[in-house]
Amino acid sequence: MTTSSLDWRGDIPVSTRFDDPYYSLEHGLNETKHVFLTGNALPERFSDGFHIAELGFGTGLNLLAALQLWRTSGQQGRLHFTTFEAFPLQGPEMIRAQAAFAEITDIAAELAPFWQQGARQFTLPDLHFEMIQGDARETLPEWQGKADAWFLDGFSPAKNPELWSPELLHAVGQHTTPNGTAATYTAAGHVRRALADAGFDVTRIPGFGRKRHMTTARKA
Repeated sequence: MTTSSLDWRGDIPVSTRFDDPYYSLEHGLNETKHVFLTGNALPERFSDGFHIAELGFGTGLNLLAALQLWRTSGQQGRLHFTTFEAFPLQGPEMIRAQAAFAEITDIAAELAPFWQQGARQFTLPDLHFEMIQGDARETLPEWQGKADAWFLDGFSPAKNPELWSPELLHAVGQHTTPNGTAATYTAAGHVRRALADAGFDVTRIPGFGRKRHMTTARKA
């Protein structure tokens, strides 16, 4: 299995490939909630079969937070979660990173066996998960699905520009349902312009922690 090289800053994994932490040094779970859940107007938009797609699976923290919100909001039915990841972490690395957040301990323990097995797809009564491994610039255009909400969570645009190219964000737009949304921690001007060119109405809003701004977008 191809993996990203890791360093650890306490409980926080840092990619040596991209020289960037996998999540906020301040509090990764709270960042996920602010940026990706609230940024996509969740749980208000949840419905049976709601489909989240993600660029950059990383430690799996966004999946755990979304599934926890699905359950605690009382939503019935099944959440679909598709993630595009070029360099999957190994199971023990994911489990170690997820262990830093006591709030999601139960869900982390429930899904840990799948990560240990290197699973790329599995189904639970309330979740269908699929990881599409490879360069998203190649795999996303071939994907047959459409997402109701996108988590755009690649490493920093300055360090991982491939996941923020106009061509890839155009493919995100092509694979978004009408009135579907996207959210990301970055407010870089070229990212916002690319999302607008991809057919989104783009808004800059307050970011998490030390980040002054972030971006939300809705398919026009």
